This record gives sequence, C-alpha cells and structure tokens, in this order.
Amino acid sequence: MKIETHAFGERTAVVITGEIDIDTDQALQHALRKAVAQSVSGVDLDLSGVDFFDCSGLNVLLHIRRRALESGKTVAIRAAGPPVERVLGLTDTSSLFTLTGNAAMDMTPMCQDTRPRATHNPTEEDALPENAEQDLRIEVVQLKRAMQTRPVIDLARGVLMASFALSPEDAWSVLVAVSQNTNTKLHHLAQDLVGAVQGEALPEQLQQQLAAAVTDVVTPPPASTGPADDPGDEPPQEETAQEAEP
Repeated sequence: MKIETHAFGERTAVVITGEIDIDTDQALQHALRKAVAQSVSGVDLDLSGVDFFDCSGLNVLLHIRRRALESGKTVAIRAAGPPVERVLGLTDTSSLFTLTGNAAMDMTPMCQDTRPRATHNPTEEDALPENAEQDLRIEVVQLKRAMQTRPVIDLARGVLMASFALSPEDAWSVLVAVSQNTNTKLHHLAQDLVGAVQGEALPEQLQQQLAAAVTDVVTPPPASTGPADDPGDEPPQEETAQEAEP
C-alpha cells in the first residue's frame, strides 16, 4: 500500500494505491488521522488505485469519518475502483462518504470521478453483468473471511501479553515486527502463536524472531555512560578511538 497526501485549499487530498487489508489497516488509520488533523475542513480520498479492499479497510474509513465529524470536518471518497465500490455497495455505506451541496460543488475540479453516487437512480443501462451476482457472492465470502481473522489476531496479542507481560501496544509491535521480518501474513502468524498455546510446534525461525522482537520492546535504551571513576582503568587512546568509530 502506498499513500500520498496533497494540500488542496482547506482540504487534504489522499491518494491510496495497493492493498487495504488487515495487514495495512493500522498504517492507513495513522495516515488518515494525520491528514484529517492537518486539514481545515476535511479529507478527500482517491481510492481508484486500490486493488484489494476488505472490511478492515472499511472499518478504518468509518472510524476516521467519525473522528472527522467530531472536529467539524468531513471525509469524502472522490474516486474508487471496483474492489472499494463493491464493499461500499454491499454494506450500503457509499452515501456516508459523498459530499452534497456547496461542499461537493467546491471540490469538483479535483475529482477524478465526478459521476453522481448518492442521488443516482438506477436504469436499465445500469444493469449488472450476468456474472455480477456470482462476483458479489465471492466478495461476501471474502469479507466474512477477513472478519474472522481479527479475533485470531486479538488472541495472539493476548498470548503475548500473558506470556511476556507486555502491554497491548507492545504486543502489537511484536506481532508487526515478526510479521515483517519473516514475511508472514499477520493473521497466519497469529494462528501459529495461538496454535503453539494449544500444543503445536512453533517453527524455530519464528521462535528466534519472536524472542528478538520481545527483547527489543522490553529492553530499555542504554543509559549514557559518564567518565570512568578511576582514570587508571581507562583504555589506551588508540582503543578508545576505535570504539568511537561508527
């Protein structure tokens, strides 16, 4: 997933490409929070380059929309590809991200897709292709599958918190670090950790990465050292210079 932000008058335009799923939703939420905070009246999203979008991404959009409204701002989707449109259509949430009235008119120049959405009345020309129903059924299955991965990740966080006395934030950091270092999907990693509690063997590489990640979050940064108490114990000048080299 790639995120680009651009100031546009009182609003911030955010262009997102790639996959929005359970492995990228945290990064997306962080970026959109920042975009909303930096804007005057809200954020406009270009999701035309998103080639995968599931309910975890929708949850982020709904959360950001609620936070924006609390600050008197809005979040609008100005352009969206088929994956995003399907999810919004299945959940009947597209109208929540459509500006109306003067706000919509003021922002028309930046829109890549200016077709009316909320007030559009279906006609025969809008009839779905013959295989659309099957595609929608597949999308529903994918959404349900994505929703099922969230509890597993929460269980894995609980396992790390109980096993290593970690905070929820540190447990999440460990999961993300191990996922990135082992190139493993987050929900697959979570399933392995939950399985280990149930008696399944954890791969050795995974054990090593897990131990390293836990050590990183629980080890405090090294304190700065002052001058030696005994001048006679100081190392020779040449050795000290070597140690100072990066």
